[in-house]
Amino acid sequence: MLARIAFVLAALLVALPAPAQTLVVSNKPDSVAVTVYRDPNRGEGAIRRSWPGGYALVTETRTLQLPAGASVIRFVGVSEGMMPETAIVTGLPRGVGEKNRDARLLGPATLVNAYLKRRVTVRRTDRATGKVTESDAVIQAGPTGGVLLTTDEGVEALGCSGLPEKLVYPGVPADLAAKPTLSVTTDSPRAQNVTVQLSYLAQGLDWSANYVAQLGADDTLDLFGWMTVVNGGSQGFANARTSAVAGQPNKEQAARLPRGRSTALSLQCWPMGRTSDAPPVARGEIRQMLEPAPPPPPPPAPSMEIIVTGSRMAFAPVMMAEQEDLGDLKLYRVPEPVSVAANATKQIALLHRERVQMARFYAGTFRPFAYDPGRDAESEPAAILLRAENRASAGLGLPLPAGSVALFAARGEQPVLLGESALQDRAIGDEIELRPGDSSEVRYAVLGKPGSKRRTSYRVEVTNALAAPVTFELPIPYRDAKAGAPLVSHKGVPTWRVTVPANGSASLDLTLKRAR
Repeated sequence: MLARIAFVLAALLVALPAPAQTLVVSNKPDSVAVTVYRDPNRGEGAIRRSWPGGYALVTETRTLQLPAGASVIRFVGVSEGMMPETAIVTGLPRGVGEKNRDARLLGPATLVNAYLKRRVTVRRTDRATGKVTESDAVIQAGPTGGVLLTTDEGVEALGCSGLPEKLVYPGVPADLAAKPTLSVTTDSPRAQNVTVQLSYLAQGLDWSANYVAQLGADDTLDLFGWMTVVNGGSQGFANARTSAVAGQPNKEQAARLPRGRSTALSLQCWPMGRTSDAPPVARGEIRQMLEPAPPPPPPPAPSMEIIVTGSRMAFAPVMMAEQEDLGDLKLYRVPEPVSVAANATKQIALLHRERVQMARFYAGTFRPFAYDPGRDAESEPAAILLRAENRASAGLGLPLPAGSVALFAARGEQPVLLGESALQDRAIGDEIELRPGDSSEVRYAVLGKPGSKRRTSYRVEVTNALAAPVTFELPIPYRDAKAGAPLVSHKGVPTWRVTVPANGSASLDLTLKRAR
């Protein structure tokens, strides 16, 4: 008898519906911190502005009102590039049951896509009378390459009637969200207010250092660095505690989160007659729809003062990032919260050094077995090199994150661009080398000379048309090379280094052993 009663109770329990889950919506975080990591595969290339290849660690603090029992929490406004598998939520009484990332964003294109083969309303306004008319239509194709509608008049292309028109939808589909959203399930023993922390990795962000350098007449350098953060996502971070990490932390290749369908709507018209048949206003509207949209305006300049002292420019930033050690990496922390807007670039002052001691060199490239002994060689411009030791005694003595350097020189009161150069990560004590361009005044030529079956001979000639002597270098990375002058070692490579007199020349005879 007892066994039968237990069986009936168990059957009743199975038949009972699962407890309903209460929806809890958190529209925005109370505070947010963003730590940006560089694209590990970018190298010396520029940041991709449309969808940067770096990533960020985002930490949000949110206050929630939890009901008693089961609930679904929707964290609205997370980063578009959020990798949901990395999301960690702490502070919930009984933890997280499951996570769901809602990636489809509300927009003109996603609405059209959601209503394909479904009925909508077309609303048109007569320009002359202002009368508004509405008619039913079925979306047959879209949203890219134009939107085709089936109406009582036949098949039409949206935006091609010559009248102001728009689509009216019966409602918003449940699977479209106005902002990127993460949903989690949880359970609470009682109704209570809790403060939770949501941390996750997000793709679509990147950062780089950008340097502005002014070269003085005495070959000293004034160096100013920016920390440039790019957010390629549709969600910004307001008043965020922002940091950037320099170095190459190991990161396994993760599955990329597919971005949601584009929210931009593409409209195209296919006129049946001549364009002169359309009224002038309609022709203008069609032309605007067919022309590409203008590029967005550049981001506003960072807040700083430029002070001119004699022939040098001095930068007085309002705020500068603070460098900290993070193991073998370097962390650059912005001392005050800043806003990293959606689809935007943010710049914060990174470092400032004046009168850095530089040494100027000119360098050539030796390409053996590419020179014909029977032909006169064409002279080539030598590369301009500026070198400095990253030491306090030379005016530096601080870690330099990788980035690009724009080099200027003063001509009167106006700065003139000399060239741009890439800069790799450089630690204290490393040699820094900038290659702003080539010289038309210092040139070199490599001439092939008759040799033997076992050896090939060359003659290197350097000319200097400047009114001052220069130092010329030619790396010769071959162990069996025999040179007519002593070679020095630079970065482990045998190098011919010579002082070329003003309006003078220098030469080197060189032989290399042929490969058998």
